[in-house]
Amino acid sequence: MEKNILQINKTIYDEIIGHAKSAYPHECCGALVGKGKVVVKARLMENINKERANDRYGINPKELLKIEKEASANGLDVIGFYHSHPDHPDQPSAFDRERAWAFYSYIIISVQNGKDVSVKSWTFEDEKEPFIEEEVIILDL
Repeated sequence: MEKNILQINKTIYDEIIGHAKSAYPHECCGALVGKGKVVVKARLMENINKERANDRYGINPKELLKIEKEASANGLDVIGFYHSHPDHPDQPSAFDRERAWAFYSYIIISVQNGKDVSVKSWTFEDEKEPFIEEEVIILDL
């Protein structure tokens, strides 16, 4: 099986790390916009899960639809999502896997004590398979 590689510009990468730090001790979330496996924009989104914001995130479907329409108008797609795990590893939870869609990239930012510790991206191609880690290449453009 060929290795999955997600490419992201350093400015965008820094933006999502900043979002994760500023949301701490709650989870943050956002959409990754691009083409194929190349992220060209991150869209910060509000975590609408207020009851369990420390360990769950929710995305407003209307906000996502708006982002999808904007991306499409610019010849782009929503290619994935990111969210943070405050004081937890950058490994997807069972909840993360249940809610995920095939072929999308899922960046998870582990934030320990308000500082970013590690970032990994995950994907899968078949509904029955578990997440597989994909390499993240940060482009310094």
